[in-house]
Amino acid sequence: MEASWETSVTDSINTVYLLFSAYLVFVMQLGFAMLCAGSVRAKNAMNIMLTNVVDAVVGSISYYLFGFAFAFGDGSNSNPFIGTQFFALTDIPNSSYDYSYFLYQWAFAIAVAGITSGSIAERTQFSAYLVFSFFLTGFVYPVVVHWVWSSSGWLSPSSSSLVFGSGAIDFAGSGVVHLVGGIAGLWGALIEGPRVGRFDAFGKPVPMRGHNATLVVLGTFLLWFGWFGFNPGSYAKVLVAYPDATAQGNWTGVGRTAVTTALAGSTAGLVTLFGRRLLVGHWDALDVCNGLLGGFVAITSGCSVVEPWAAIVCGFFAAWVLIGLNILALKLKFDDPLEATQLHGGCGAWGLIFTGLFAKEEFVVQAYNSGESGVTRPYGLFLGGGWGLVGCQVIEVLVIVGWVSLTMGPLFYALHKLEILRISTDEEVAGLDISSHGGYAYTAHQEETPRFYADYMRLQERS
Repeated sequence: MEASWETSVTDSINTVYLLFSAYLVFVMQLGFAMLCAGSVRAKNAMNIMLTNVVDAVVGSISYYLFGFAFAFGDGSNSNPFIGTQFFALTDIPNSSYDYSYFLYQWAFAIAVAGITSGSIAERTQFSAYLVFSFFLTGFVYPVVVHWVWSSSGWLSPSSSSLVFGSGAIDFAGSGVVHLVGGIAGLWGALIEGPRVGRFDAFGKPVPMRGHNATLVVLGTFLLWFGWFGFNPGSYAKVLVAYPDATAQGNWTGVGRTAVTTALAGSTAGLVTLFGRRLLVGHWDALDVCNGLLGGFVAITSGCSVVEPWAAIVCGFFAAWVLIGLNILALKLKFDDPLEATQLHGGCGAWGLIFTGLFAKEEFVVQAYNSGESGVTRPYGLFLGGGWGLVGCQVIEVLVIVGWVSLTMGPLFYALHKLEILRISTDEEVAGLDISSHGGYAYTAHQEETPRFYADYMRLQERS
């Protein structure tokens, strides 16, 4: 049956919106690359940039072959744990999914591996990146996506059988994306151990600051820009009218989601600015950038279902969560060069709980029932919505931590036992650029390390 002119125009606009959002999310890969490059020492800059490229290209193949099917493969054999069809995009497009939706979800998937890469930067063998990136984007992450974002997932707010009558609200992925990446990075960093020289003989931390604040700030702004595709783009369709609200529709929610995203990040950045000033005695640009990102991570879960004032609350506490976890990490001698575990894991978990406390019923119905009249759903505890939603949010945190620990922990341990996880001490001291990639990212290299690969090999022969 031929579609009407109005339907064709609506579908075309929604597709363009989703594709544009996918492009914005993909720009975040450039942001990750710049942020990571600036946050490591100069002798490892080429390595970390190459790993960001590898995360994208390996994740693309993995998500195409397996990931999308495990995440959204609903059908006659569908189950609440894992998808079972659409491998290698077989039977795509169909009435539920098309190529633009795959592209949007692919951009999310490759972001997860980028998060984990930051936690194990400056000391990991290149082959290990290939293995964990393929496994994480092709299996571990998609299973969590199926639980929460697939209509047949057991924890999904769109499921026919809602947990606690609600399902977990994780609109754009504080848990599905960021907590998954953060916990994977936690296990990688724990099993590898700290970088050489990160803690002295007495266990006190030795500063290892990134070599280029300019790249960090550039990466932060690129990530901020991309987040306007990450959060508002998760509506998937912009031309959906709300029957119970005059002249309102998903386009209204898209605008509000962009506002809550900006407010949460800005608040977290400001609180981090003054909080770190009180703690260390100076204004630190790099800390502010991470604080800003922590606010974005936290609001990602509830960005579509909270008021703008609540986003400020979210950002305020996200900053202190990050500051507190960074202090705890140093006390426990935990070394994460990008603070990815603390930022994406800690702030992601806080974002899920925050949503359970502050979600507004009207916005929940609009986001998950297209504003349908007469629908009631559990909403934020602090707004009178009861414990149902909070319970689901806590369950999501616990099952993600458990699932990622059970899958990525053994993988990193196996790589460690096979001696293909961490590089040797000599290679780490010389720098991954010269020991693994044949030269440095910069021609003018000021650190006291070999300038060329041949120099590195001569030093190896002498030792």
